[in-house]
Amino acid sequence: MSRPHHHHKEKHLVNRIGWLRAAVLGANDGIISTASLIVGVAAAAAKQNDVLIAGVSGLVAGAMSMAAGEYVSVSSQSDTENADLAKERRELRSNPEGELDELAEIYVKRGVEIDLARQVAGQLMKKDALGAHARDELGISKTTTAQPVQAALTSAVTFSVGAAMPLLMVVVSPSTMLVPMTSAASLGFLAFLGAVGAKAGGAPILRATIRVTFWGALALGITAGIGKLFGTIL
Repeated sequence: MSRPHHHHKEKHLVNRIGWLRAAVLGANDGIISTASLIVGVAAAAAKQNDVLIAGVSGLVAGAMSMAAGEYVSVSSQSDTENADLAKERRELRSNPEGELDELAEIYVKRGVEIDLARQVAGQLMKKDALGAHARDELGISKTTTAQPVQAALTSAVTFSVGAAMPLLMVVVSPSTMLVPMTSAASLGFLAFLGAVGAKAGGAPILRATIRVTFWGALALGITAGIGKLFGTIL
C-alpha cells in the first residue's frame, strides 16, 4: 500500500528580504541621523527648543529622502528586470529551440544528466517558459523581484519610527543632560534594533548588535565633536 503524500510547506527567511532590508535600513538611518543631528546641535550649546525643531525637521526631511531614494533605486532595479524579461520574451518567440538548449545547459552545469536536463527544461518551458528562464537564467523570482512602492513606504515609515526615539529623549531629558541621555538611549535603541533585525533575518544576533552600535557610536561622537567645535568658534 502506497504511503500518502503530505504537503509540507516551509517558511524561509529569504521571503522577508524585500521588506526586511528596507525596514532595517530605514530604522537604522532614522536613529543614527536624527540622534547625530540632535547631539551635534545640542553640543553647539543650542536651546532645547531649537534642538527639538532641528530634530523634527531632520525626521521629516529624512523620511522623504529615504522614500524617494528607495523608490528611485528599486525602480531602477525593476526597470532592468523588466528589460531583461522583455528580451527573454522576444528570444522565446524567435528561437524557442535555442532557448530550450540554453535552459538545459544550465541544468547540466548544475549536475543533471543531459537527457534528463533536456526533459526537465522541456516540461518547465511547456508550463511557463518565461518563468523558467527568469528564475534559472536571470535569477529573477517572486521572492527577490524589485518592489519600489513597498521599499519606499517601508523605509519612510521605519525611518520615522527610528527618528522618533531620539526625539522623545529631547522632550524628556533635562537640557543639561540632553547630549549624554540622547546618545545613551540612541545606542540602546540601535542595539535593540540590531538584535531584532538579526533575529528576523536569521543572522548572528551578537555580531549584528555590535556592528550597528559601533557605527552609531562613531556617528554620534563625530557630530558631537563638530557641534562642540563650531559652538566654541561661533
